[in-house]
Amino acid sequence: MRRLLLGCWLLPALAFGAESIGLPHLASGEGAAAVVLHGQSFVNQGLVGAGSVPAASVDFLGDTLGSFSSLQVDRRSWKRIGDRYEGVLWTLPDRGRNDPEAGLFYDYRARLHRFRITFTPRDGKLAMVADGGMELRDFRGRPFTGADPGQGTLVEKDVLLPAPAGGTGAGKVALDAESLQFTRGGGFYIGDEYAANVYYFDRRGRLQGVIRPPTAIVPRRGGQPAFGSLTAPETGRRNNQGVEGLSLSPDGRTLFVVLQSALVQDSAQGNASGRVNTRVLVYDVGHGPVPAAPVAHHIVQLPAFDQDGTGGAPDRTAAQSEVRAINGHQFLMLARDGAGRGATDGKPIVYKSILLVDTRGATNLAGSGFETGVTSVLAAPGDVALKAGIVPAQWVEFVNLLNPVQLARFGIDLDALSEKWEAMDLVPVGEPGRPDDYFLFVGNDNDFIARSCVMSGERCDAGFDNDNRVLVYRITLPGT
Repeated sequence: MRRLLLGCWLLPALAFGAESIGLPHLASGEGAAAVVLHGQSFVNQGLVGAGSVPAASVDFLGDTLGSFSSLQVDRRSWKRIGDRYEGVLWTLPDRGRNDPEAGLFYDYRARLHRFRITFTPRDGKLAMVADGGMELRDFRGRPFTGADPGQGTLVEKDVLLPAPAGGTGAGKVALDAESLQFTRGGGFYIGDEYAANVYYFDRRGRLQGVIRPPTAIVPRRGGQPAFGSLTAPETGRRNNQGVEGLSLSPDGRTLFVVLQSALVQDSAQGNASGRVNTRVLVYDVGHGPVPAAPVAHHIVQLPAFDQDGTGGAPDRTAAQSEVRAINGHQFLMLARDGAGRGATDGKPIVYKSILLVDTRGATNLAGSGFETGVTSVLAAPGDVALKAGIVPAQWVEFVNLLNPVQLARFGIDLDALSEKWEAMDLVPVGEPGRPDDYFLFVGNDNDFIARSCVMSGERCDAGFDNDNRVLVYRITLPGT
């Protein structure tokens, strides 16, 4: 179903089932667009700003500065000064420059980047100046590695962790960091692709605890953990489809953890678009930062699309790449295709949208065989339909990034849009009489692609630059 957002329309909430996209899913128009979900109206006021960091920038550890697999503005730093806003932006790179098909990985040390940012709504300019960062350390005080762990593991504080047994990164905990969430106390969570763990760090970047995923999500092959990303597991998270999104509710008590797409056992066999049924884990962290099990466990059905954009049957899933909680039952979720600047298959850009998800009314799978075992949620192996009695969370499309008119105002050509939009955060506008208005920051993961690239002291030059970019939208969230 294709929708053009024109003027200030109210679009009804959709009870999904997965949405199917055949043609490029474009929006047009300058006006505000409102959607209704469970009787509440949410307003997208449009793209109001943009900024970028050159692809060839070098970070505080001497490597090419690649981001933004996730990002978060330090709320304590965010302030309005006259006609501009200032603050500190933390961004998360993933596992460093790599080429899995060639078996090339660097011993990239996990880190956070810090930027000083200034945003001027009058002209929409977002300035981002690199200002150091923080290197992450494991329980032993040693750096992590981005290198693929293969079958290698090690044990720290009775937790089995991925670690290359030899070669690049040998003996270090392997981390493919994809999602970031700070706590009120200054510590933070990071979601991982390899083991689908959620790591909890203190304010200095030292590992303090691990939220281990339920049995259903742990990647296994032959009954054993299979944390590597180069060989597919038989059950659990798919390769490179781990904890792509996590977020705390504003009160700091509820942690949402969302897989990038369907687990192996939940993927429709022989159906290339059959990865739509992803899992959402909900943890109560009000009594401790590392709970043993989720209190809720839901299904969200992602959009499916035709990767050629010619109107054909859907053959791909728009995997989710980030979430940001609005409250204890609603969150924004970024779903996208794999096309754009940085992709290698030349496919057209078809779908990149931010969805508004509400878990109220969705079936809670916590403690069931769908969580404690590897029972599939699918009604049949070749279909994406859910078993009888499983109700997915509802969602409605809220922000469509593919708006050529709005992008052009900031000098961005739709055809040159980056492939991997993977980061989001919300900060208050702070205008009198507009307490429910927020700026929504949306960032891309540029995969460290730069004409001048350095990684662990070695050259990793590419044939073009893929700049780190952030888009800024203004939105209205009722009663937040």
